[in-house]
Amino acid sequence: MAAGRRGKVETLALRRRLLSNSCRLFYPEDPIKIVRGQGQYLYDEQGAEYLDCINNVAHVGHCHPLVVQAAHEQNQVLNTNSRYLHDNIVDYAQRLSETLPEKLSVFYFLNSGSEANDLALRLARQYTGHWDVVVLDHAYHGHLSSLIDISPYKFRDLDGQKEWVHVAPLPDTYRGLYQEDHPDPAGAYANEVKRVVSSVQEKGRKIAAFFVESLPSVAGQIIPPAGFFQEVAEHIHGAGGVFVADEIQVGFGRVGKHFWAFQLQGEDFVPDIVTMGKSIGNGHPVACVATTQAVARAFEATGVEYFNTFGGSPVSCAVGLAVLDVLEKEQLQAHAASVGSYLMELLEEQKAKHPIIGDVRGTGLFIGVDLIKDEATRTPATEEANYVVSRLKDYYILLSTDGPGRNVLKFKPPMCFSVDNAQHVVAKMDAILTDMEGKMRSCETLRLRP
Repeated sequence: MAAGRRGKVETLALRRRLLSNSCRLFYPEDPIKIVRGQGQYLYDEQGAEYLDCINNVAHVGHCHPLVVQAAHEQNQVLNTNSRYLHDNIVDYAQRLSETLPEKLSVFYFLNSGSEANDLALRLARQYTGHWDVVVLDHAYHGHLSSLIDISPYKFRDLDGQKEWVHVAPLPDTYRGLYQEDHPDPAGAYANEVKRVVSSVQEKGRKIAAFFVESLPSVAGQIIPPAGFFQEVAEHIHGAGGVFVADEIQVGFGRVGKHFWAFQLQGEDFVPDIVTMGKSIGNGHPVACVATTQAVARAFEATGVEYFNTFGGSPVSCAVGLAVLDVLEKEQLQAHAASVGSYLMELLEEQKAKHPIIGDVRGTGLFIGVDLIKDEATRTPATEEANYVVSRLKDYYILLSTDGPGRNVLKFKPPMCFSVDNAQHVVAKMDAILTDMEGKMRSCETLRLRP
């Protein structure tokens, strides 16, 4: 039977029989069968339209016609590996180089963000001759074994922390060690990294890299204080390591003000390695690592070839070029800045109205709404956040939660997300929270009214 004609119940039964339970669904109690996507909308088998507020992979919109056309046209001509000369791969590398600081001038193409971060780890170790890695608490850098090891978000539920992995506090100015009232949170959190580095050195170990998501996502849509990266880089470089900026979730104009999220830290900051994925191909499996000539030359000195069967294929690069074209032609970076700013304003109004909203943070179309049980302790309102997400689904709005407490409503929609979409989502959130305040007494903030 054609997949499009199979009923949801039958598809769910087949999935449960054939796929591991580790491969989880959104809304497991009542999953949605999605059969089509267009722009910022997804459609189920009954034709119902859902507003997608979370799919940052479909960066320029689901099934964007120019991206689909680019893939189709190149597929009709040639799709092979990158060992042959082809214009697409060099054109794509050149276009990417124009968005990055001049220092980041060598590119490797891969299929996924996990592959990109795994290669970044290899590059760092080869260049420095060191092994250890410093990461932030609650970080997630990918699903390969090498990356689970440097992802506290994952390894704490698995084999635990390896001796060569060192965890620094998350620079969360809302509920972290140093909060919004601290005079210099960037310096304070950077000093925590410095302490970790000193501890590593006292043990006779050597640091290869500091890995960081430019805006930590699964940690709860965190915005590191400006200047934090510069100070951390100084400590890491002083220890002989390199700075790796993971832009897989947040690059390509999502933050609005800049093309890359690491640029929010200031024009004077340049990482040694940048990794890209997800949005880079708008759903097509494309990823990239950008680095310096010095790091690349050290990797080449091993004499071992780097080859990725599908990385940098003519089709993948055609798709990547098309995504850049759409970003430019539709001015989606500026659009993200404008719509994101408006959405933040609307959410701040809700924060003033509903005590359960403890914090609204973000930039561009990367926004988190932190729900709390109590204003004094800022205890995560996990159950309440899940309830809001479930109720929004009833209104055909797709949102999800993140953060260690699974209490942060996360907005990472396709970049074509509109002002009207923002108004619609916030109006429904307002109605849900108002209803919760009238009927639920599960936490202190639902019993408070300003």
